[in-house]
Amino acid sequence: MRLDGSRAAAATVARKRAVFHDALGHAVELGLLPANPVSQVRWTAPTAATAVNPQAVASPAQVRAILAEVARLRPELTAFFGCLYYAALRPEEAVALRQADLILPPHERGKLILTSACPRTGSAWTSTGTPHEPRGLKHRPDGTVRVVPIPPVLADLLRQHQREYGTAPDGRLFRGARGGMLSESVYGRVWHAARRVALGPELVATPVARRPYDLRHAALSLWLNATGAPAEVAVRAGNSVHVLQDVYTHCVDGHDEVISRQIEEALDPDSSTRHRSPCATASGLTHRRHRPDPVRHMSVNDAAGPCVARNHPVSHARTGLRRCLL
Repeated sequence: MRLDGSRAAAATVARKRAVFHDALGHAVELGLLPANPVSQVRWTAPTAATAVNPQAVASPAQVRAILAEVARLRPELTAFFGCLYYAALRPEEAVALRQADLILPPHERGKLILTSACPRTGSAWTSTGTPHEPRGLKHRPDGTVRVVPIPPVLADLLRQHQREYGTAPDGRLFRGARGGMLSESVYGRVWHAARRVALGPELVATPVARRPYDLRHAALSLWLNATGAPAEVAVRAGNSVHVLQDVYTHCVDGHDEVISRQIEEALDPDSSTRHRSPCATASGLTHRRHRPDPVRHMSVNDAAGPCVARNHPVSHARTGLRRCLL
């Protein structure tokens, strides 16, 4: 339970129980206890939901609108958030990104060579005495390397960032106000301010793109939706295929439409000619150009820049609450 008497989240319960179990297990190793008493308690841990909430998945147009506002507020962080969306990096991976990790051919696709991450755990829990501690890639052995191809739009953002802002003395691309590690409090404030202006009051009240980490969710949902290649997407994301499908399976656009049509055709074979949807293909991907959306056609790159996002807020609730990525 929480201190206010409400029920704690399932992930919180599981994490704290694991810590308590390990502490008592260590007491058994030291001879202070004959056995771990937690193992003798009959109790079923609550199940945590693993799937991403589809309502939190932003459309490409919504992400572009927020990035345009970031470019107005804190332009030195535009490429940072671009890495989270266009390369599906975790924030801890983007924070640790260095110039040596970039392969950026002129006017072409590039690559990111990821070898480490730098999560924030608090100075009391690191061996360096600083809030951040360099580590290997998440859930991977030390020395693991992950290669992430990136589209030209991100390559351009990174080249521009290097020209205008350079790097920290140790080669890091993104840094805090005093040259240290870029903290989540800094980029979190910028994200929330940009999101509030770009999306408008109606969508700000919804879960869409509420956290910077939701950019990674939006990216992986888009990749699965566009390619239908979970194995390749998992390699780029640094996840297993099993985890990828469990987390993002409900965010694949058109999947439920295809399954429903197949069931209807099995029940009535003649219905395939009467009710065939013009917006779906055999692969399950919808022709998004046939689904007009004012947000997708909103200009965020012209001379008006952020003014467009303010004058035309992404305030259509149906856009932000769509179950799938457009």
